[in-house]
Amino acid sequence: MFIGAIADDLTGATDLSLTLAREGIKVLQVVGVPAADLDFGDAEAVVVSLKSRTIPAQAAVDLSLASARMLHARGARQFLFKYCSTFDSTDHGNIGPVADALMDFLETDRTIACPAFPATGRTVYRGHLFVGDQLLSESSMKDHPLTPMRDANLVRVLGRQSRNAIGLVPRDVVAAGEVALKAALDAVCGIAIVDAIDDGDLRVIGRAARDLRLITGGSGIALGLPANFLPPGRARATAPLPVPPGRTVLLAGSCSTATRRQVASAIEAGVPALKLDAIAIAEGRIAVRHALDFILQGEGGLPPLIWSSADPQEVRLAQDRLGREHAGALVEAFLAELAGALVGEGFNRFIVAGGETSGAVVNRLGVAALEIGPEIDPGVPWTRARGTRIPLALALKSGNFGADDFFLKAWRMLP
Repeated sequence: MFIGAIADDLTGATDLSLTLAREGIKVLQVVGVPAADLDFGDAEAVVVSLKSRTIPAQAAVDLSLASARMLHARGARQFLFKYCSTFDSTDHGNIGPVADALMDFLETDRTIACPAFPATGRTVYRGHLFVGDQLLSESSMKDHPLTPMRDANLVRVLGRQSRNAIGLVPRDVVAAGEVALKAALDAVCGIAIVDAIDDGDLRVIGRAARDLRLITGGSGIALGLPANFLPPGRARATAPLPVPPGRTVLLAGSCSTATRRQVASAIEAGVPALKLDAIAIAEGRIAVRHALDFILQGEGGLPPLIWSSADPQEVRLAQDRLGREHAGALVEAFLAELAGALVGEGFNRFIVAGGETSGAVVNRLGVAALEIGPEIDPGVPWTRARGTRIPLALALKSGNFGADDFFLKAWRMLP
């Protein structure tokens, strides 16, 4: 194993796995802390997907360390801690505490932090994170229901989370090339935020970071890593993914602006849709049986959509009534239970929006690992499940990712 990666949510892990696979490395994505006897096959990179982004910081540290120990025992040469390209976190963590713990475990006093993912509009300049043309703090992330991002200065953000010194390697050093950047990284003590505004920067960073024991960042940081291990000329292509025949359903639990646009686009295209409401679930006014009946009574054609994507005002109302974490957990549990019931009705192609929702669905379906297939939109591939009693195809989308027509685009890719 060349690269052992730990991702703080499921869709982020899938995004990272796709990036690595496209660079020619053989990837296996594992769901949860891998069991000691799990067969990694011929994987050259193993990506562990956790559900640790918004849990208490110490719990996130414990899960990440358990994963790191297993990857270390299986021979990983370089470690990557993957988090969201919008640096989703609070002043208490979990990015800083997990990075600190992994540095201690790997006995290293230096690492980098680079969430840039230019293909989806995430760039870092002078230590400030941009989403498209907006500072992170001016983007829709400022209203995220669990991790509202009100500061775009990553040096300050990480400084409030980590006990390590936080520095900055600016774009002009990256632009000067691999040799200059490597010299700057060799001088780092603590965690350095590294600027990147395009894929070329990320490849330079990857080459310059070849001697770092630990790297942290978004999936874009992986662009330049496989070339440090693979022989020249290795094909850079994702193998075709055999997709089982069956029925498709769309499940949307994310409340991001992008997902709300995708839901609206699907409904406008004629997709039969049923909206969930956390308060109605809590009060028993809607149950899984109702959603299941809605799906099964459909006339076929376009796949049905069950969605709970609400605007910030609706989210705040539910959070005020039910509690911040409980409101989201109710919807996730509902969609996960629904997915389990749908498998029994012949549904085995799931298109899921939202990292937390995807994690809940995959856990309910008993998925042990995922094989990476073709890309739907930047950062989102089709995958095939391992460890389930029936074949499953899954498209697991981070809330912020994907074009407006994502749902039907993903569906139309299937044979």
